[in-house]
Amino acid sequence: MFQSFEDFTDPTKGAERVALLRAELKRRKLASFLVPHADEYQNEYVPPAGERLYWLTGFSGSAGLAIVQKTQAALFVDGRYTLQAGTQVDGNVFEVLQMPNVRPSEWLAEHAKESDRIGYDPRLHTMAEIARLGRVLAPTGAKLVPQKTNPIDAVWQDRPVPPMGPVTPHGLEYSGKPAAEKISELKRTLKDAKQDAALLTQPESIAWAFNIRGSDVSHTPLPLSFAILHAKKKPELFIAPEKLSDNVRGVLKEYLNIRKPDQLGSALKVLGKAKAKVRLDPQSTPCWFGDQLAKAGAKIVEGSDPCVLPKSIKNGVEIGGARAAHIRDGAALCRFLAWLDREAPSGKVDEIRAAEHLEACRAETGQLKDLSFDTISGAGPNGAIVHYRVSRASNRKLVPGSLYLVDSGAQYVDGTTDVTRTIAIGAPTETMRRHSTLVLKGHIAVATARFPKGTRGQDLDPFARRPLWLAGLDFDHGVGHGVGSYLSVHEGPQRISRLGPVPLEPGMICSNEPGYYREGAYGIRIENLVLVTGLKKIEGGEREMMGFETLTLAPIDRRLIDSALLNRDELDWINLYHARVRKVIGPLVDEQTRNWLEGATAPLA
Repeated sequence: MFQSFEDFTDPTKGAERVALLRAELKRRKLASFLVPHADEYQNEYVPPAGERLYWLTGFSGSAGLAIVQKTQAALFVDGRYTLQAGTQVDGNVFEVLQMPNVRPSEWLAEHAKESDRIGYDPRLHTMAEIARLGRVLAPTGAKLVPQKTNPIDAVWQDRPVPPMGPVTPHGLEYSGKPAAEKISELKRTLKDAKQDAALLTQPESIAWAFNIRGSDVSHTPLPLSFAILHAKKKPELFIAPEKLSDNVRGVLKEYLNIRKPDQLGSALKVLGKAKAKVRLDPQSTPCWFGDQLAKAGAKIVEGSDPCVLPKSIKNGVEIGGARAAHIRDGAALCRFLAWLDREAPSGKVDEIRAAEHLEACRAETGQLKDLSFDTISGAGPNGAIVHYRVSRASNRKLVPGSLYLVDSGAQYVDGTTDVTRTIAIGAPTETMRRHSTLVLKGHIAVATARFPKGTRGQDLDPFARRPLWLAGLDFDHGVGHGVGSYLSVHEGPQRISRLGPVPLEPGMICSNEPGYYREGAYGIRIENLVLVTGLKKIEGGEREMMGFETLTLAPIDRRLIDSALLNRDELDWINLYHARVRKVIGPLVDEQTRNWLEGATAPLA
């Protein structure tokens, strides 16, 4: 299994661990200390050795920040995790506050005194984050103090060792472009900008640029490492030598220089001594790098990571891999859905059993490398928790008359998948069908959108919300996020969101996942991955338009669709989509699943 359902959180340990940290802060003469959910690489998934927030508070969500002071402590989470934090954290030790209603910087400014020394680990906070915090704190007179070593590491006695997962080459048959060619193009970008070097601090960028993958963190095949991209010489890769076999080392040495991690500081000093113009992204670069370069005398040039945009625009080979991965994944998902329809009405299937069976269906492909994230398997009211993670303690049965939301994905060497389906267990109510159909209307609006060059994700976000808005409803997450190619299931810079300022370009892959959540009752979300297609003429039109190709292939529960709420174009879309699913997936599944698929994709009148 690639997913655990155990909940190792113990809120009773919070008081003891905060006391240990406070003693260490007193020794360092610090009034406060910041504890983010972050590692040195700003990863979404943090290895056990970097789970400092979890160790201190018991909160296991993927985003959060704790502030510990002499007599009080607060944990800041967003709306996805408010309920979860309330059960995992000792409320007598930590006040749980919801962002953005309460911002950590503002809370800290309110509680800071003029003489306070506020500690932080410069390897765990980005340059932009610390700069913003400094501006907010300036009127208080409190001082931000970077720590050479993390005070939590000083008191965490049983801290796990850092991961040493092996690095593997990502072959040309999957990457579509040689690493040497990518490096040459990146160098040209630096030369055109008259920059001498760029820091690559995101392992995703390193994995993409050098055509390698790793196994250091869950669900994303990342090699934890740093790199310096030089405009006029080979890149330098700073990585633990234990991760490289002789064969891999031999391949990499053809186009980059391999260094040990402890040589990174010296390399930054060399850049400083040369007065090099070094490009780094303040939004993703830990401020330690900026501090070191500034001290060494380098000229810092703020700019985006040069790998981020080209990585997001998939080439023909990557697009072909994505299509193949989604066909394979669709067949596995249909086998699961057919099984669920047979077994769930008995009332004997629970959230864990369903998630385990879905993973088993994917494993039967023989090509599953990992899940792309922990499966969200939410029955009834648990489906209304947007980022719900089932545990032995929270596990619920799927009972007739309820809805079941399953959001899942897989990592295959040729592509990354992410799909959500909401399933009626037994007969749904008319209210369930109405809400589900409104979500479907928003999904179809995005899937069928046509838009000119330069259109941003934030321009398309309202497409998915309009049917819900007209009914006085909404949802509190973005419509879609970018997706990588056997990389992160949450990839930037593209996203369909109110906060999505980056123009969409052909070759980008995004999710299309509007939803509706009735707290305490059920959640509804319909998610497919879509590929941005190139500019095409529209008959009778004057401007060429881009659009979306839907990659995901799995039925949308017909029992939850009220045809009377769909217009002719929407009915045509769902019928054509289901016909495509039936045609492509039918030949790939067993007879029992194929018979189920015929009914699940039958045309709606």
